[in-house]
Amino acid sequence: MFPSKNLIYQFKSTLSLGLPLIAMTLTQSVIHLIDTIMVGWYGVTELAAAVLGTTFFFVFFIMGSGFAAAVMPLVSEAVAGGKEVVIRRVTRMGMWLSVLYAISVIPIIFFSGKILEFLGQDPELSNMAQTYLRYVCVSMAPALIIMVLRSYLSALERTTVFLWIIISSLLLNTILNWILIFGNLGMPELGLVGAALASAITQIITTLILIIYIIKDKELSKYAIFRRIYKIDWNVFGTVFNLGWPIGLTWLAEVLSFAGTAIIIGLIGTIPLAAHGIALQIVSISFMFHLGLSQACTVKISYYLEKKDIDSLGKGIIAAFLLSLMLVMLAVLIFLFLPEQILGAFLAPDDPSRGLIIALGTTLLMMAAIFQVFDSGQVMILGSLRGFKDTKVPMLMAAFGYWVVGLPSSYYLGIYLDFGAPGVWVGLALGLAVVCFLLSLRFKFIYTMLNF
Repeated sequence: MFPSKNLIYQFKSTLSLGLPLIAMTLTQSVIHLIDTIMVGWYGVTELAAAVLGTTFFFVFFIMGSGFAAAVMPLVSEAVAGGKEVVIRRVTRMGMWLSVLYAISVIPIIFFSGKILEFLGQDPELSNMAQTYLRYVCVSMAPALIIMVLRSYLSALERTTVFLWIIISSLLLNTILNWILIFGNLGMPELGLVGAALASAITQIITTLILIIYIIKDKELSKYAIFRRIYKIDWNVFGTVFNLGWPIGLTWLAEVLSFAGTAIIIGLIGTIPLAAHGIALQIVSISFMFHLGLSQACTVKISYYLEKKDIDSLGKGIIAAFLLSLMLVMLAVLIFLFLPEQILGAFLAPDDPSRGLIIALGTTLLMMAAIFQVFDSGQVMILGSLRGFKDTKVPMLMAAFGYWVVGLPSSYYLGIYLDFGAPGVWVGLALGLAVVCFLLSLRFKFIYTMLNF
């Protein structure tokens, strides 16, 4: 039996929307990767401080990104209903919430040194990280506004232009790093502060370019999202807030879970931590593909839900999940048959620990081949549930899986039973499996409750 025309259309449509979203997530990851590499070229101490600072910043950024994520299904729904005023108000309130959130957390970021010391970090590194964060913190609001505008454009399926803007910001950030970190083109050598300034300037310029593009574009100008930007619509404000904060906490639960595993493996030793870090970086790149597809799922489900088109909604979900499964199979093959080549790319050929790290990293990638199924499954289901505007129960399920099952299992298997890093990853896989299972039950319940 051949697939129906609608299913074939959904495959094409999902790819058309999903590929730019995937490319965007990958490009944003590469920006952080290049920052890390270039600061590492400047100095190891500066690199450690930058990693500490960016991790601290990212925790607050990911929490605030929930409001931007809430904009996507709400705008998509409004597009399906032809409600231009709602599109404008939702996007505007997403920006309002992002700016208010940024203002509330900037003081914490600005005085982060004592907090980092309280968390057991080296006082000198904490002070350096605080200096870095004092320059970077001004980029919190622009960075979150970029996320809101990305959701807005994605819901309108205008992702290609945003992708080119993000690629341009990658190039700008790299050039500014080269100038400000190392003191090229007659500029003073600013080191870590230069990296912070480069990031802040890039975020501000990218935000301005996006705003100008949206205002000048003939098709987008009809939505006039910046019209009366100073005016608060309290009803829409509450809608975006109630949908967004659980998304932010769900992301935070996952991020802190992975950070927790790094702390546990750090108790085992330096080589296991290095192998864990490299393997996790590889898995994170693979994860970005599924994240992009899940965002496409959010847009399509919201759209068809408003249209009350149950056939297209169902086939759109099938198409997205099948594409995700194909990517999982490809990743599994790469992890199982090319582990040494991938891991070796992260290590110097003459590194004395290279053999030990690759050996352990190969074991971890074999395990990653298994939990790829659960990791991709949970992010795809989360994206689908956001399309149904269901965020609070999934947040609780994610917190339970990561923090009640995952982290305790990782500690028990890795430390108490002395299985080392592989034991920690088994615990991580168990947590992801539980989250995936619980979310699948929630998805089945929501889907069967649809009443057209």
